[in-house]
This record gives sequence, C-alpha cells and structure tokens, in this order.
Amino acid sequence: MTTPSTRVAVLVGSLRAESTNRKVAELLRDRAPEGVELVIADHLGEIPFYEENLDATATPATAVALRELVGASDAVLVVTPEYNGTMPAVLNNAIDWLSRPYGVGAIVGKPVGVIGTTPTPYGGKWAHADTVRSAGIAGAVAIDGGIVSQSVLEVDPLTDVDVLERFLAVVNALAAFEPAAA
Repeated sequence: MTTPSTRVAVLVGSLRAESTNRKVAELLRDRAPEGVELVIADHLGEIPFYEENLDATATPATAVALRELVGASDAVLVVTPEYNGTMPAVLNNAIDWLSRPYGVGAIVGKPVGVIGTTPTPYGGKWAHADTVRSAGIAGAVAIDGGIVSQSVLEVDPLTDVDVLERFLAVVNALAAFEPAAA
C-alpha cells in the first residue's frame, strides 16, 4: 500500500532565479518528508495584476494554472523575502487571484505557512505577517507556528541545520493540519 500524499503548493515571492528564497523552496521540495509533495508555482511574474473585468471576461491562463495548482493542493507554503517592509507585489497579486471568486477562491480553507529570509536583522517578519493577514482575509487558515522569519546576516539558511529544521517543521505542520470540526 502506498503512503497517501499531501500536496503543498509553494508560492515564491522572489522572481530572481538565484534568490535565496527560491533556493530554500527548491531545497525543501527536494527534502520533503515522505508522503509530502511540494510543488512550486512557476510563472507568478507572468500573471497580470488582478483586475475584476479581466477575470470576468478572459481569465489569463497563468492565473487559471495557479488557481488549479492551489485548488488541487492540500496546503500552501509561501517562501518570500521582504521588500520595503512588506510582501513583494508578485505575491500580493497571486493572493488576489487566489481569493476570487470571493468566498470560494482556490485558497479558501487551505492551511498556509510562511517562511523566508532577508538580509536584514528582522528576517522578513513584516512581510511574513502581512502575507498571513492577506491570505487569511482571502480565506486561508494560518497554522500555529507557521511563520519562520530568518535573517541571512549571520547564518546561511541553505546549510544551517537548525534553520532548515525550523523550515521543515512548517512543512510538517502543513501536512499534519486537520481542519477544525464544523
């Protein structure tokens, strides 16, 4: 008998191919616990800014693909840096597309965790808090202990065992999430 798989959609807030956050997402994907599959959403930078008339008349294929990925996933992991004290625009835009149609968007009811790194002493905590708030308003469910903000000033998050364990703990919490009884 095969182990049931938990599918986690991963949204990376940095578009730069060599970004540390993208590398963290790829590392976690490659080291995902048994029974957990992390699928990185590509092409976030190709999705136009959310606009209701566009969505109503000709939803872009990239937005449809993102909605399908998240809709078919059990959870969402956001891996993001911080830009000017908040989340990157590309991530905010992805959440906007995932929140629609209002009340039944692909992200509604999905557990969400947010991790990431920045070259600041705060490690991206404002961006991570903003992401959780925005995803929550869109209908996602923030998991307990689901935010890990890591500065890269004194540690390499790609090689530091303690940091990787904290990141993987969020993945494990997403995989173990049980919705509250109605």
